[in-house]
Amino acid sequence: MDFNDTPAEAAFRAEAQSWLAAHAPAHELPTGIKLADTEEAARGRAWMRELYNGGWSGLTFPKALGGRGLSGIEAVIFAEEEGKYHLPKGPFTSIGTGMALPVIAKHGNDAQRAQFIEPTLKGDITWCQLFSEPSAGSDLAALRTKAVRADDGSGDWIVNGQKVWSSWAHLTDWGILVVRTDPTVPKHKGLTFFVVDMKTPGIETRPIRQISGMSEFNETFLTDVRIPDANRLGAIGEGWACCMTVLMGERLGSGAHRSGVEPLLALAGKTPAGDGSTMLDDKAVRLALADALAEEQGERFFQARLRTMVSKGENPGAMAGMIKLAYAGRQQKVLGLGMELRGLDAIAADPSDSVTPDLQYDYIYSTVMRIAGGADEVLRNQIAERVLGMPGEVRMDKDVPFEQLK
Repeated sequence: MDFNDTPAEAAFRAEAQSWLAAHAPAHELPTGIKLADTEEAARGRAWMRELYNGGWSGLTFPKALGGRGLSGIEAVIFAEEEGKYHLPKGPFTSIGTGMALPVIAKHGNDAQRAQFIEPTLKGDITWCQLFSEPSAGSDLAALRTKAVRADDGSGDWIVNGQKVWSSWAHLTDWGILVVRTDPTVPKHKGLTFFVVDMKTPGIETRPIRQISGMSEFNETFLTDVRIPDANRLGAIGEGWACCMTVLMGERLGSGAHRSGVEPLLALAGKTPAGDGSTMLDDKAVRLALADALAEEQGERFFQARLRTMVSKGENPGAMAGMIKLAYAGRQQKVLGLGMELRGLDAIAADPSDSVTPDLQYDYIYSTVMRIAGGADEVLRNQIAERVLGMPGEVRMDKDVPFEQLK
């Protein structure tokens, strides 16, 4: 495929660049300073509202639902230009736009689409993901949080269980939730998908203190939480299909819009090598940066190809995992290279240095991406079996009812 912009795409890119130049700088996050999570969340909502008011939110969603009805390629172009600014665009916003909205759009009904899509695009509703559990991480289908029908004839569901690694759950409005509704069938078949108001009685979030010093991850406990059947997405027992829609969106959206190498080129050019030259003059450094840039560009083009498939109604399937797998490893390697460029300053930065603290934080956080959204090992298995057609692993629990598993 041709990765160069067509005349129409070039005009759209110029329009996006012009709008972003006028509006994005006022929303950029400060360099070298970690904001309180409440302030970062407020800035995230403000940027989403700015995007919506400017007509740049939900580009691929129908106009009737608050979007612009554009193609996937145009969405990619805007994301590339937006990624050039340091904006409040973390999980606080992306879980809603990249995970909750795709599953609502595909598996929800008209009332649910009307209730959630436009308010989410405006920043009025924010989302968290209630998937992983202490005993169900990479093997998500092993989850134990269960939902049973209320015995009062209301049709409501009563949910009990525990979720973990719930990013921003302590500050978000709604959650996407997968639970077990039928333990008598194999584990992938007995799941059902809901959206849940995080202010519902019985929901408790406990922030987890991380090595980075931040606490955006949470444990989430659900005790006799009552969820109306109107909050169910898809049919009973079709929760796994909903999960796959969410995870494909998460993996396709992994990191390729913002270059990780271009800032390192600038950093190397500003870092003295001790003999009057800079680190960018070092041949070994230049080779490492060139290698990293080639990998980044290759992933960017492959991601554009898969997004084009989605825009045509095709399903990339397990190929979406290739994007996430490549990005997670590449991000950690590139950030490690950045730490090496800083030398001893990477360990103990000068108080006047506003760049290195961000680099340190990102390097520590990069380990998360080797697990979140599918661990490396799980994605390699999926790619081997479903893309390359290699023999599958032996799965002793494949056709066994969940209640019989030990």
